[in-house]
Amino acid sequence: MTPFQIEDFTIDTYAPPLVIAEVSANHNHSLDRALEIVDAAAAAGANAIKLQTYTADTMTIDHSEGEFFISDPNSLWNGTSLYDLYKEAYTPWEWHKPIFDRCREHGMIGFSTPFDPTAVDFLEDLGVPCHKIASFENVDLPLIAKVARTGKPMIMSTGMATAAEIDEAVRTARENGCENLILLKCTSSYPADPASSNLLTIPHLREMFGCHTGLSDHTMGIGAAVAATALGAVAIEKHLTIAREDGGVDSAFSMEPDELAALVRETRTAAAARGTVSYGPSEAEKGSLVFRRSIYVVEDVAAGEELTETNLRLIRPGLGLAPKHYADLVGKRVSRDVKRGTPASWDLIG
Repeated sequence: MTPFQIEDFTIDTYAPPLVIAEVSANHNHSLDRALEIVDAAAAAGANAIKLQTYTADTMTIDHSEGEFFISDPNSLWNGTSLYDLYKEAYTPWEWHKPIFDRCREHGMIGFSTPFDPTAVDFLEDLGVPCHKIASFENVDLPLIAKVARTGKPMIMSTGMATAAEIDEAVRTARENGCENLILLKCTSSYPADPASSNLLTIPHLREMFGCHTGLSDHTMGIGAAVAATALGAVAIEKHLTIAREDGGVDSAFSMEPDELAALVRETRTAAAARGTVSYGPSEAEKGSLVFRRSIYVVEDVAAGEELTETNLRLIRPGLGLAPKHYADLVGKRVSRDVKRGTPASWDLIG
């Protein structure tokens, strides 16, 4: 897969993943808190901050009946209308610039998820280096086409999408000029059960669509992210809050800063450990070859005497003939005196 750049970060299957801290609604209506989340993400070692760019009116209509009202006891947002939820959760557009400026101060990538064409135009005016398509928007082909026409790298979550829907989205992106695309495996439940993550989809997506893949993760903890990295994920996205106990629309399934730091550390370890397909001793292992078992003469043997199961043993170190030659030596006569502790070699019987 061809590597590409998002600002100074290299997207590459053989590199550590881009760790994206999602602010979402965890600012709790405070720009200072949003900036504090940026600072915390930087201190934890994250590479990027992602916002969501919408208003309640660009998402839905102000209506609280029927399907416009959430009445699902399993939902974190049960008992509220879609409009009121988005009104509570949105990030004011005038906050985007100071948040992105703070990202730049930390050397981090700042970008967002646009949810309609006006948001794309707004983010382009701010000079974002890439765009994200949310899982719930991966069927919005006109939006995908508009984002693709910016020529910027695109990160797209695949939550809920069938293979056919992903194919339509990818084709739309490519036909409209998107050359650099990352598909994120995503389970669109909040929080998500690790058992429903199906991370083996990550390499399958990569093979099926010929693009880089990663994980948008709503599980608790870091296990899924580390496993995804081992499977070749080039990007990991997790929601971040200062403290879950502070509450907020998305706080229940968000990471805290110390957890994010652990994720950064362990995904880097997983990326380094992933390596390549390799057999035989590595450079680091070559010094350990001496500790293998091999054939040694363990009693003094005079010239002309036989090698036997008594005076030959398979022991450490590994400087003698390999154990597979043991049967070939037993019963052979030595051509010279051999002292106890001599590694077996063919010239003993030559």
